[in-house]
Amino acid sequence: MIRTFLLLAAIMTAHTQLVVTSTAELIEPLQPFVDRVTASTAQIPAARREFLNTIVEDVTARIQSDDKVSLNFICTHNSRRSHLGQVWFQVAAEHYGLPQIATYSGGTEATACNIRTVRALRRAGLSIVATGPESNPVYLVQCAEATEPMRVFSKVYHGEGNPTSQYIAMMCCSDADKECPIVVGSDARYPLHYEDPKVADNTSEESDRYDERCFQIAQEMFYIVGEVAKRVNAAE
Repeated sequence: MIRTFLLLAAIMTAHTQLVVTSTAELIEPLQPFVDRVTASTAQIPAARREFLNTIVEDVTARIQSDDKVSLNFICTHNSRRSHLGQVWFQVAAEHYGLPQIATYSGGTEATACNIRTVRALRRAGLSIVATGPESNPVYLVQCAEATEPMRVFSKVYHGEGNPTSQYIAMMCCSDADKECPIVVGSDARYPLHYEDPKVADNTSEESDRYDERCFQIAQEMFYIVGEVAKRVNAAE
């Protein structure tokens, strides 16, 4: 009887360590999208998961040793994929309760956060308000009532406000990856290389293509952060 009780207790403890629940109360319009994303992470192909797990291990190790980690999502123009990566990784960190994570984005040149990117994020349920100059607006992106909004705008990756040392460079496009053989200040880099949704700009497939890329990037960012949360929680 005692052995059975101890065995059940051990199983329940192990189960508790592996299950990660949300600690942030996301805004209501966003929750259905996040539910759909988190339910789909098992669909990521095994080879891609193996690559993403290298990022999981890196982020986990940084949190466990330094209690903080900075990630800079980099693309050529900092207008589409890099913003999607920055936003969804940070939303995932809020969802899984990892305040040690801070995300940024930048480009090899600055343009503006493309309005199509903003529309895709709004369709996903995020609250987004534009401020500042029309040529390069600063978008205030809110995912939870209790958190400060993210400031999203186009800038060079080493620009003011972005980390200058000991950060992870998340390379969102192959062009930026090729143009930056050395990402100044980073101590790790990962070639995510997402297809650019701008190939569908001004076509009947525009919204569908942006929504597709938005979901794909969210899916992978939530997978990474969810796995980090499991490992961090299991070590506590």
